[in-house]
Amino acid sequence: MRTSDIERLIQLLAKLPGLGPRSARRAALFLVKRRDGLLRPLAEALTAAADNVHPCSRCGNLDGRDPCAICQDARRDASLICIVEDVADIWALERAGVFAGRYHALGGVLSALDGVGPEDLNIAGLLARARAPEVSEVILAMNATVDGQTTAHYISDLLAECEVTITRLAHGVPVGGELDYLDDGTLGAALNSRRPL
Repeated sequence: MRTSDIERLIQLLAKLPGLGPRSARRAALFLVKRRDGLLRPLAEALTAAADNVHPCSRCGNLDGRDPCAICQDARRDASLICIVEDVADIWALERAGVFAGRYHALGGVLSALDGVGPEDLNIAGLLARARAPEVSEVILAMNATVDGQTTAHYISDLLAECEVTITRLAHGVPVGGELDYLDDGTLGAALNSRRPL
């Protein structure tokens, strides 16, 4: 039996985070009813993003150019590198407007349970960046989860050979919390209260 176009749309929407089958059906109906005002522009935006948005070769952020806009911004402090798990964490810090340095997204965290080892993360690129003469501080902004903290300890051991100050976010970040879900005030206070390991 051939899947109809609307059924395929519903199945694809249901794969998005936070959307189950019922929400996907409602979203599909909403989009189809607003075909010219929303569905077609959304389809064009999705195609453009698929064709043009790629990870930055320096920091891992997603952008339409490489290096990304953050890496190319000469006003940012090149002596600070903030290490995060994923792009969503970069976006959370940028939304809060509390950090003016550079970023490095690892692409995940170490997790024996999920089979994620050091070779699966962008750690080699981080070490190369941390050895640059202009870098004086590396901030470990891992999520306050077991895997996040394990990854932070592993990276801090590797960075010990580099001539940089290693700091981490203050404990104001709740245990089990994720940066992308924190309010701007908590995120700003945690970043401003960082301390050496």
